[in-house]
Amino acid sequence: MKQYQFPDEQRALMEHMRTPFAVYQFIEKRVVTLILSEGFCRLFGYRNRAEAYFDMDHNMYKDTHPDDVARIAEVAYRFAVEAGDYNVSYRSRCADGSGYRVIHARGEHVFTDDGVRLAYVWYMDEGVFVPESSPQEDSAVTQRVVTCACDADIDARYDSLTGLPNMTYFFELAAAERDRILAGGVQPALLFIDLSGMKYYNRRFGFAEGNALLRAFGRLLAIYFGNENCSRFGQDHFAVVVPTEELDRQLGRLFQDCRELNGGKSLSVRTGVYRMTERGTDISIACDRAKLACDALRNVYVSCIKYFDVNMQEDADRRRYILGSFDRALEEGWIKVFYQPIVRAVNGRICDEEALARWDDPEKGLLSPAEFVPILESTRLIYKLDLYVLDRVLEKLRRQLAEGISPVPQSVNLSRADFEVCDIVEEIRSRVDASGVGRDMVTIEITESIVGSDFDFMKEQIQRFRTLGFAVWMDDFGSGYSSLDVLQSVRFDLIKFDMSFMRKFDSAEGGDVILTELTKMATAMGIDTVCEGVETEEQIRFLREIGCSKLQGYYFAKPMPLDALFRHQEFGARLAFENPAESSYYATIGRTDLYDLSVLASDDRDAFRNFFDSLPVALLEVRNDRAYLLRSNRSYREVIRRRLGVELREGDALSFPPFDRTTYVRTLLNRCRHGEGCSLLEERLDKNDTASLFARYLAENPVSGAAAIAIGILSVNGPKGASYADIARALASDYFDLFYVDLETEKFIAYTSDVGGEELAAERHGEDFFASARHDAPQLLHPEDCGAFVAQFTRENVLHALDTRGAFTTSYRLLRNGVPEYVNMKVTRMHPDESHIIIGVSSINEQMRLKEEAERVARDKLSYSRISALMGEVVCLYIIDPKTERYSEYSSNEDYKSFGLESEGEAFFSTARENGVRTVCADDLLMYLKRFTLDNVLREIAVKGRFSMDYHLMFAGEPRRVVLRAAVSRESDGEKLLVGLCAFDGNERQEPVRS
Repeated sequence: MKQYQFPDEQRALMEHMRTPFAVYQFIEKRVVTLILSEGFCRLFGYRNRAEAYFDMDHNMYKDTHPDDVARIAEVAYRFAVEAGDYNVSYRSRCADGSGYRVIHARGEHVFTDDGVRLAYVWYMDEGVFVPESSPQEDSAVTQRVVTCACDADIDARYDSLTGLPNMTYFFELAAAERDRILAGGVQPALLFIDLSGMKYYNRRFGFAEGNALLRAFGRLLAIYFGNENCSRFGQDHFAVVVPTEELDRQLGRLFQDCRELNGGKSLSVRTGVYRMTERGTDISIACDRAKLACDALRNVYVSCIKYFDVNMQEDADRRRYILGSFDRALEEGWIKVFYQPIVRAVNGRICDEEALARWDDPEKGLLSPAEFVPILESTRLIYKLDLYVLDRVLEKLRRQLAEGISPVPQSVNLSRADFEVCDIVEEIRSRVDASGVGRDMVTIEITESIVGSDFDFMKEQIQRFRTLGFAVWMDDFGSGYSSLDVLQSVRFDLIKFDMSFMRKFDSAEGGDVILTELTKMATAMGIDTVCEGVETEEQIRFLREIGCSKLQGYYFAKPMPLDALFRHQEFGARLAFENPAESSYYATIGRTDLYDLSVLASDDRDAFRNFFDSLPVALLEVRNDRAYLLRSNRSYREVIRRRLGVELREGDALSFPPFDRTTYVRTLLNRCRHGEGCSLLEERLDKNDTASLFARYLAENPVSGAAAIAIGILSVNGPKGASYADIARALASDYFDLFYVDLETEKFIAYTSDVGGEELAAERHGEDFFASARHDAPQLLHPEDCGAFVAQFTRENVLHALDTRGAFTTSYRLLRNGVPEYVNMKVTRMHPDESHIIIGVSSINEQMRLKEEAERVARDKLSYSRISALMGEVVCLYIIDPKTERYSEYSSNEDYKSFGLESEGEAFFSTARENGVRTVCADDLLMYLKRFTLDNVLREIAVKGRFSMDYHLMFAGEPRRVVLRAAVSRESDGEKLLVGLCAFDGNERQEPVRS
């Protein structure tokens, strides 16, 4: 049937009428708009008649209330195909968007002279719609809309939620549209569209928000493709029939608009496309094939398009087999867990294992995870597999512990669907805790793609895992485009570089440069790294040098079943397992980048301003006063080879200068460990060359006690005379701080060594010596000595002392590692060059300690004699810290010592009360236990100034009356509680006991 054409004059007359009406024609199952009056355009807010015609033909229900769309679409369909009148009320959005007005539409069929049936529909505005919840009284028209909505049968051809045609009606419409598109010389296509993650969306935001999103998406499809060309099949599945012209560009715009749906709370859109080439192509078959294409995107969590090809049918058959056999495969054990070792780069030992599923099918043979995992993910069954793998891993760990094998952490992979189907975090926590295995033994691996699918939600789940004590790794890092953005906002314990980096390692595509920078970035963020796909020794050397923490690949081992793994452990195969107690130590060493200057710089990066960025660097392990090479970069090995003729290999002891001196190695380690993080050194390599070195402490092995340091060679200089470092080393046995100062410029060199040591441990240069010393004094000196030092230590005072006495000396307390230490400073001139002075700082702490100890003993003897004179015969005396109840016994007589109370310890009152049960006379015990508590003693002292009570102690089976007195003494280190026990002299009055 062709579209009816009104004569031009009649058409113009009808379009300019002020009465709101329209004329429609039903052609090939579609409503076509013929006439829209001026009154119609005004009623519905159109200023442009062309826009009104477009909306009526493509998106007729754009402004209709969502709850009314399906009802009036159904009534309109029946009016179009059957006899009778059209009489319906519905809500239409006001032109200004402020709410809805009630529209009453009435229509009838009119036949033209040549027998064409047309539909004339008139529209009336019946006022503002008042919702039922409004405090205003419901109007009659409002009630009529509600009644119509309740009474209408809306399930016949239109979806009740979106107002789009349902699947059955869509098949009719799509067949007609297919033929129309083909008749126009264009290829039609059937689209199957799936919103990714709808179940999770409903769980997170609620079904009301989920329905709002589906409704909004249905409206968007109607805008792009026309209301009658789209359908909602159910849930979050939609179908569209459309010409293939510029389809990709059109879908790209649709994807962009989808991001803004529902206030930005939207989902990605997966679209499968089937091109129809013949007029007779069955629409239901076309839908199935478009769905196969859409299903191929099941593991993609961004909006995307997939076109159907013939291989997808084979995939569909395989898919049906896998889904039909999956539960049986779990029950029968066809699915097994294999374990692939992950090796620590620095020591070559297994530090982790990854659990991987393998399906050995009796009919199909060995199925690759790539064949069955995506299918289980798309059907939301993957959680069964992942929890099955976890259960097998926990069984393995329990077996290892039972057999006395120290296990390493096991990593398990999770899918995006796991988080949608269940609370996977709680599922894993409960199973791990029930197994008795520590949470630190299970590592969670999550691919970067699933993090971006719903960023905020996944960020929360990752944090939940980490808060519970599970390590979380990002798998396949670098395989997508959002990795760096994700790392800025989500905290991972480790990132796993995709094996594609190793595949490109030997190419000229710059993969090694990218991997170097990514490793450096991860290290700077405190994140460990592991690289997959390692297969050659060259790759291993490269990855170790750039600081990649861990390695995984066929070079070390392929994934192996459990029995093979236990045989590997039992017979001691090529790879050994790491001692868990040493893991933290090796992790620190392993992640160090030997091409990054910051490994030496610590926080004082300005010290390297004048040095190049790439320098010879090595990691050394110090044990038993010898240095062993752990790792080194090419530059370091080359310097040592050229200068000293030594070929370095990892694990070798360093036997060349200055490391051939055990005292040097010991002093270097102590300076690095206890210093300010790093040390600048100048050391002789041999009689000809002097090297400028930089060293930094890294970590200590808690098992062996060995320590790791990083050392870099800044420069190597030719022959020169005795250096100030040589002079300072000669004085190191007496002074731990030496300063060589130019009096004319006040420039200085500072040397530091261990007290009484034989080696110089550090050297630094500076300016404005006296000003710097006074500036640093508040941070380095005891507060009580700082003021006097600053006032005394001036250039003028020092020079005056040198001129009059030949030397300047002063003593003060220096804070070393926060502990005050008495030191003596001595300043003398360097003869014959009197423009320079040398300053030595030596410890006099031992002398001062002996002096203070002698003074304290004298004071204590005097105090004790006074206490004895005051209290009479002292049985025992205790000094107690009232805050901690730590106590020490000052004195006790021989009889009291037989009671066996420790001379010092914790919890004085509870200890004394327990001892009292054995030693206090039974008649006095209840009173003793009731009164002698810390709170009672302190309360009575606060009121009366002291605490006193008398009772009987059992000495050699005989009761002897004693008096217990307590008082507070204010000492230099805080208040102390003094408790003394004296023999009863008859003058002490018993305090009444208050219950």
